Amino acid sequence: MIAPHTIAVLGRGRMGAAIATRLANHDWDVVGWTRSGRSTGAVETTGDPNDAVAKADIVLLALFDGRACQQIVDHVRDSLRTDTIVLNTSTIAPAEAARLARQLGPSYIHAPVLGSVPAAAAGALEILAAADREALDRVRPVLEALGTVRHVEDAATAAALKLVANNSLAGAVLALRDSLRQADALGLPRAQVLDVLELGQLGGLVARKRTFLADQPTGAATATAEFTIGALAKDMALLAAASNTPLHSAADLADTPVDPEADIAVAATVPAVGDAVLEPLRAYIRGHATGDPTHFRDAFLPTAHIEGLRDGAFVSWRLDEYCALFTGRPAPDEPIRSRRIDAIDVHGTVATASITLWHGPDTFTDIFLLTHVNGSWRIANKVYHRNA
Repeated sequence: MIAPHTIAVLGRGRMGAAIATRLANHDWDVVGWTRSGRSTGAVETTGDPNDAVAKADIVLLALFDGRACQQIVDHVRDSLRTDTIVLNTSTIAPAEAARLARQLGPSYIHAPVLGSVPAAAAGALEILAAADREALDRVRPVLEALGTVRHVEDAATAAALKLVANNSLAGAVLALRDSLRQADALGLPRAQVLDVLELGQLGGLVARKRTFLADQPTGAATATAEFTIGALAKDMALLAAASNTPLHSAADLADTPVDPEADIAVAATVPAVGDAVLEPLRAYIRGHATGDPTHFRDAFLPTAHIEGLRDGAFVSWRLDEYCALFTGRPAPDEPIRSRRIDAIDVHGTVATASITLWHGPDTFTDIFLLTHVNGSWRIANKVYHRNA
């Protein structure tokens, strides 16, 4: 294998800068380019990507998304030498990766990486490389300086596998968020909770991100994000679009009310929704507990409908019709009935929620659409499923 002489790193964000520095420290001639024009460390930076590409045996892309990759490839295409390899480490959609592979042919290697900035700096990335064997052999010394290489059959598959891997990370962040919210509701000290969580399945994430997770984090305001909420939300949206499958984490991360440039761990510290959006759901539960329809009128908009299957037939009640089903007294078996708010997701002025009700031999799943109107939250509609 012949090591390349010059590597152009296009994209000098957090990951691009870490990759460029790692390669420069391994004695490759590295020239960088970034849209911002920032120059960091000992790596030479040029103001025109064509200047960087013209010198390079390998052009390494470390860009935010597929659009940026396509734009820069189109911009520098005429400056690429016939023997230059384009090595794309960016996280993009499978269709975008396949399109670049078709355009550039055997000289294109799609190689998304698993791991964040510290892993890149330490040469501990996991690299999913889809490439022609000859091209892969040419760049293997570079990839092995960055981490462990795993050969994948094609660019679209490599891109899809990276998105699926990031989905597991998003799931871990959201699971950690749920654990912290439950701990806060129980009044447990944050430091003690983190100590215990480090012992379990989320331990690695908690240990790495403790600076951002502490109740009064030391240095979190100035700590450098290793992987931002905005970048992870972008990846989850790409996965949901590519699979045509709803992905809860995509919406959850996109709606996280914090700086999208914050580290992903900050998404785990967002407190649970406030009492205002929960109040109509609590009023609904009070209506069932007491049999008093006044609580339902407090919970629902006057225009609301309640819909589902009753005795095998579809029903769509107006609020007055629904309230007429209640006598003003608790059900005879009320002491053994129970209800639980399962989930609520707020998206600006609208929200969705679900409640499970155990009423004697029947279990009901109620799904609600809520809206914020005239300064308060109300239930706009409800649909239910009865498990007899």
